[in-house]
Amino acid sequence: MFDAGEPRNFGKGHRLQSGIERFHQLFTAALATSLALIFSGSALAAPVTVLHGKRTTVRHERFAGPTELPHSSHRIHAARKRAPLGRPTRDALDALLRAGQIDQATHDARTAVVKRALRSYRKLTGTRRTELGAVLLNADAMARAGALTPSRLEPVFLTIDRNRQWWTTGRLLASGQRVSFSGSQVIWQYYRGQGIELQMLANFGKANALWSSRRRSALRELVDELVPLAADRGGFPAWEYYFRFGGGSPPWTSSISQGTGVQALARAGQLLGDPSLTDLALRATALFDRPPPAGVRVDDADGAFYLIYSFAPSLRVLNAHLQAVIGLYDVAQLTGDPHAQALFSAGESEARAIVPSYDTGKWSLYDQHRESDLSYHQLVTGFLQNLCKRVAQPVYCDTAARFKADEQEPPTVTASTRRIRTGRRARISFGLDKISRVGMTIRTRAGAVVFATSAVVGRGSHWYGWSRPAKPGLYTVTLTATDLAGNRGEPAQGNLRILKAR
Repeated sequence: MFDAGEPRNFGKGHRLQSGIERFHQLFTAALATSLALIFSGSALAAPVTVLHGKRTTVRHERFAGPTELPHSSHRIHAARKRAPLGRPTRDALDALLRAGQIDQATHDARTAVVKRALRSYRKLTGTRRTELGAVLLNADAMARAGALTPSRLEPVFLTIDRNRQWWTTGRLLASGQRVSFSGSQVIWQYYRGQGIELQMLANFGKANALWSSRRRSALRELVDELVPLAADRGGFPAWEYYFRFGGGSPPWTSSISQGTGVQALARAGQLLGDPSLTDLALRATALFDRPPPAGVRVDDADGAFYLIYSFAPSLRVLNAHLQAVIGLYDVAQLTGDPHAQALFSAGESEARAIVPSYDTGKWSLYDQHRESDLSYHQLVTGFLQNLCKRVAQPVYCDTAARFKADEQEPPTVTASTRRIRTGRRARISFGLDKISRVGMTIRTRAGAVVFATSAVVGRGSHWYGWSRPAKPGLYTVTLTATDLAGNRGEPAQGNLRILKAR
């Protein structure tokens, strides 16, 4: 299943691995660090670039819990779609004014934001022009779809204006880099081809860290900025994302960010003595009542699964579901609200039933099919430990212990192909029991290497392709496997006979 036509070829055509790698390449290099923050009370400082006028500084923010979402795999080329850039957005504002849904002052202020952004866009070139144009295109797409509702004006137009500010005065950014603005606590993140976007999971992770350290003033400042960014998503408040990726179009939302959000707001309401924050948290739990695409709930015989993405009802990511369940548990405990308790119970019943199916016996699954990378394996282990502490169900405690032990268990690889024929492309098969980097080396009887390749592959049966096998004779195949935690298994060796061409 892996075509390695030349020595050291790292493999075009491996069907299973290509899917795994395409998915995981969407994540930032900082993912391992940010996702290792698995306990609600833990926090780690991470750099955030802050724009002050025309200069930038670095501020080290503390986050608690997971804070990373995938990057967009879509590239928006604003220059090719320029005309009539911004027109659908302005038309939507005109329609809202005519319908009496916004007043003249709101209409004029939002229109001015678009006009300023367009003036800047026309003067920009290269990456800066592309990124600002992408944000305008996303607003236009929402406007055409009828999704530019009054409650979304604040986050959408703030996104446009912040991108105008950044791309006209700020530095170019690395993909995944987090930024903020002078006088603001809100965290943004750069998604290449989509501009800088509100990173709501990071913002609520920051709120949890401020709550944990009892920094009341900073927490107050942050939640005061986050509350107006909630949109009415069919009758309930939700913190949404306004960019494209993975086949999803804005506005979309996530169980992991909303679950962390209701947890952080309920905590803030208690610490700050502000019942309005508690009430907002309780109203926002309605996301877990609704099916996609408005909500994230999928019911089955075992309970309710809470989706990582409202646009992807078939993608069942365990870590996102578990964090949503933990968030709902904390809300129910803090407030005594029976609805929050019912949502927790439905999600926990589902988790109890499905957790064993995410255990391969040697590693965890990320979703129903793909193994976790190391960061997600550690993340889901931590979430299971959190649930173990909260509800003391053996399935969470025992699975967490097994997943922890898996990080010390080396992989096992076995060779299966014994004969191939020269003169045509050949497949050399092997088996593997956990996701690992598997190296294959083929040597002559004298020890000379005639073929070598490696790649990260998932558990199961695989093959590497050899486009030009060596001349006929008897060779030695050596397979090595090193798992994602760095455990190296025992090498597997076998004889490979190359026959004459037919």
